[in-house]
Parts: sequence; structure tokens; C-alpha cells
Amino acid sequence: MNKIDLNNKTAIITGGAQGFGLAMTKRFLDSGANVIIWDIDKKIVEQSLKNMNNPKLSACILDITNFEKVSQEIEKITRNKNIDIFINNAGITGKNTTVAEYPVDEWKKVLELDLNAVFYCCKAIVPHMIKNNYGRIINISSIAGKEGNPNASAYSTAKAGVIGLTKSLGKELSDKNIAVNAVTPAAAKTRIFDQMTKEHINYMLSKIPRNRFVLVEELASLVAWLASEENSYTTGAVFDLSGGRATY
Repeated sequence: MNKIDLNNKTAIITGGAQGFGLAMTKRFLDSGANVIIWDIDKKIVEQSLKNMNNPKLSACILDITNFEKVSQEIEKITRNKNIDIFINNAGITGKNTTVAEYPVDEWKKVLELDLNAVFYCCKAIVPHMIKNNYGRIINISSIAGKEGNPNASAYSTAKAGVIGLTKSLGKELSDKNIAVNAVTPAAAKTRIFDQMTKEHINYMLSKIPRNRFVLVEELASLVAWLASEENSYTTGAVFDLSGGRATY
């Protein structure tokens, strides 16, 4: 494992207690960062904190679809320290069904967490990063946001929106020492698979030339570099991690 220097940096990782988020949390801690997990699942958060038992790790049970609560939490943290890194990772897949049959309430639920909450977090954290003239924001999108998966319209749409938001924000902050980038991984074998049908999982695998799903550690490795001071030039970019699936 390459050593990425995140010493003396403070990172917030949404959905950081499981799946991709947990892998990033571990990698960031190994790289010397102070990590704050934002997650809504109290039981999983408590178990993760216990398992890692690291003094540089803390957590907040937070519903990131509530902009006021997100803003209040950032204000509370920044009274005592800078937030140098923000990882927008939390998300759900939603139902696997056609657009014609997609429940409206389910559509709104997926868009609210997978896209709107990313906007809420960016809106809240950016003023603090501008004030400090430093920041690294990494938004976890998906290959579905680039290609659009059938029977996953809400998820694909939300993740495409995350790409557009990343590009816009990256350009807005290009004259600051703040980098905003997105990663579009293929699926990984995490608990998110519990939300999908077997047919949809098989469809995704059939599209990957490497013929396997991405490992959570592979995503964490890329994100750790994007979150570091070494990434001083690239912003508003989308980093493919699809095992060869992406065609652009």
C-alpha cells in the first residue's frame, strides 16, 4: 500500500461506517488523518468505532438530507478545527424497476440522498474551505451516472447529477486552493447489493471487462490521493474506476 500523506488533515466521510465509506475511513486513518464519520445508522457506527478503536476517529449520527442540521454540525466542528477534506459518499440504490413503474415517492427518496444531500453538504462546507483557502471535496458518483443502468433510473439520474455538480463547483473554485473531483466506480460487493435484484447484479457484472466487481480498497486508494495536497491541479474531473466498462 502506497503511503499517502494526510497528516494533520481533518476529513468528514458521509456513510463512513460501512462499504466504500468504511474502506475510505480506514485508509484515511492509516494515512494520518483525523476522520469524522457522518452516518444515520447508529448501530453500525458504534460497531465501527469499537472495531477500529482509533483516537483519531469520531462520528456523528446525522441525517444529511436535512440542510439545517448539516450546516449546524459544520459550524460546531469548525469552531475548533478546520475541515480540510469532505467525502460525499452516502447513498442508496432505490428500486430496480422501469421508469413507467417507478414509485414517485421512491424516486424522490433516492434523489434526496444521492444528489440533493451532496449539494447540501457542498453548500455548507465550501464557505469554510474558501475562508481557509484549502480544501479537497470528493464526490462518489457511479458508472451508472455515466452510462445509465436500465431499471435503475433514479440512481443513474442522481449519480449523473453528482457529476454535473462536481464539474460546476470545480470551476467555481478553480481560483482557490480547493479541488473538487468525482469518482465513478463500478459496483462493489457491499451491503448495497441487498437493495438490488439478482438480475440487476448479474447485469452489472456482465458489463465489466475485468469480469469482477471493484474492491472497496481500490476506491479508497484513489480517493486518498485525490484528498491529498499532491492533488494540487486536477479539479472538476471525473475519475473512472469501472474495470474497463466506461466508454468515455
